[in-house]
Order: sequence, then structure tokens, then C-alpha cells
Amino acid sequence: MGLFFIDTSSGQVATHQQLIDAGISPRHDDPPRPWHRVRGDIDASTMWYAVLRKRTHGIFIGTLVLRHTDRQASLLGEGWEEVPIDDIRDVDLTAS
Repeated sequence: MGLFFIDTSSGQVATHQQLIDAGISPRHDDPPRPWHRVRGDIDASTMWYAVLRKRTHGIFIGTLVLRHTDRQASLLGEGWEEVPIDDIRDVDLTAS
């Protein structure tokens, strides 16, 4: 799937390709604010990685974590939430 980005104001997650297709991001650069790159592998797949988000200090932050690991369980225990794959796949960027 590639790079993931999170809208720091809404918590919405999208792939870089989705942001390019919506005209929000240039092909060879990151999208503008409020989109922020999710920390993790640059060629991550939701088959192996979960996208997690957390609201802190009034904004959303995101990270990628290998599925079914102690690290994922730890982050979930700290208040992070997993972003459902369908929410990423079916993201509506027309309101952005």
C-alpha cells in the first residue's frame, strides 16, 4: 500500500496515492497540513501492519505497528485505536 497519512485535525487516514488521486498531494512530496505522515515502513501493507491513531494535545497522531504483536497490544492498552482497513479503503476526500 505504501505511505499512510493522518489528518491531524480529524483523525482520518489515507494512503499517499489516495491523496494524490484527490488532488491534495503532489506525487513526489508530502501533502500539505493538516496531513502528516504516519510513522512506519514506507512500503507497509495493511495485511501485516495495523494503522493506529491517538488524540493527544488536541491533535491526532498515527503510527504503524506489526499486527498481533505485544507492541500492538501495548499501544491499544495506552489508548491508541486501530483504524479499520475499510475506513482507509473507503475514505472520502471530497470534503478535505
